Amino acid sequence: MSSYITRAVTEDGSARIIFADTTQIVADAAAIHQTSKTMTAALGRSLTAAALMGSLLKDKDNTLTFQLNGGGPAGKIVCVSDYKGNVRGYAENPQIELMPNSAGKLDVGGAVGKDGNLTIIKDMGMGEPYVGMCPLVSGEIGDDVTQYFATSEQTPTICALGVRVNQDHTVKSAGGFLLQVLPGAEEAVIDQLEANIKLIPSVSAMIADGKRAEDVIAAALKKIEYQLFDEFDIGYVCTCGRERYLSALAGLSQKDLDELAVQEGPIEACCHFCNKKYAFDISEIYRRKEDMSDVH
Repeated sequence: MSSYITRAVTEDGSARIIFADTTQIVADAAAIHQTSKTMTAALGRSLTAAALMGSLLKDKDNTLTFQLNGGGPAGKIVCVSDYKGNVRGYAENPQIELMPNSAGKLDVGGAVGKDGNLTIIKDMGMGEPYVGMCPLVSGEIGDDVTQYFATSEQTPTICALGVRVNQDHTVKSAGGFLLQVLPGAEEAVIDQLEANIKLIPSVSAMIADGKRAEDVIAAALKKIEYQLFDEFDIGYVCTCGRERYLSALAGLSQKDLDELAVQEGPIEACCHFCNKKYAFDISEIYRRKEDMSDVH
């Protein structure tokens, strides 16, 4: 089954919710990166957050980069989303494993750490990208995204993220939502939303139980009039390609290229996001560099 995003807004325009079932995306990422159970959860939550946040972008050429650097054994986690919520990502140390935390859950916070920042980079295709940053609160990722929206975008937000991993390391369920209070919201609506969120089960539990977007949204917006306004499929999509890597290598300095030239065999480049490898002959790279010089 495809991963997908569904969005809804209250009738009075006071709140919106964006829900994502990312089970297939997280399963694909776990297979590509051969993640441990803890890192499947950490990378999976990050991919889900990036997909949700990316879907708020306005234009098809916009991208959002989600970077977690908490000083924990997971190392840096980087995810990139487009405006439709298609996403790709990697963790520096995808195979590290930790004991369950005190609640008996996968210790995502311990893997990520909280001595660092969440950084969001939005490339709107207009020169300098927008960069927002906030200190990590817990490393559990959902809390950190909630804090980011409060401090960097001044939008009251609840971010719920979850990944359930089976004993055999396969992904049982993954997903999340952003619930945002919009300007002009009445206190009664805010109070009702807070009451609903206290009662809602975890997102991963609801998805594991076969619940769909409309079920999760109905629980989050209980006693509030709302409309579902769109739903679309999303996937783990890497945009790498041979041409892109060839141009990047040709963009190296002459000194760096000359150092590569003395190596035996072809020059290899490997994509962080999908682990695909590309091989190049040094003469091919020199030719591309000459072509690029001619253009300039």
